[in-house]
Amino acid sequence: MVKYPLYRHAYFGNGRNVEIGDYSGIGEKRVIPNNTVIGKYVMMAPEVYIASKIHCTIDTKTPMCFQGYVESKVQTIIGDDCWICQRVIMPPGHHVGKGSILAAVAVVTKDVEPYSIVGRNPAKLIRKRK
Repeated sequence: MVKYPLYRHAYFGNGRNVEIGDYSGIGEKRVIPNNTVIGKYVMMAPEVYIASKIHCTIDTKTPMCFQGYVESKVQTIIGDDCWICQRVIMPPGHHVGKGSILAAVAVVTKDVEPYSIVGRNPAKLIRKRK
């Protein structure tokens, strides 16, 4: 049995503070930034994107493209036994509770409570698993 199935084109930033629990699978073409914790038994489909930076937009007198960005220092945490479907997008610093399912193409803008199924853009609760 493979302990950590990692597929092609997986990007982990520089790998600082990235933790992956036992028996978690990471799909192709996905981005996992620094400061990310992935629990045990997590299934992550291809093309999942967890952002690591937030663009600065405060100064309305300076074009946004010249304001730069801030690297998130807040940790993103994905609990044990989660299923993250294809093309899910998450800004940095959110928590996905144990046993949750993030539906395909969901844009997760808030923390996800344990055993929740969320989907859409922005992601909303579809139902609870228990």
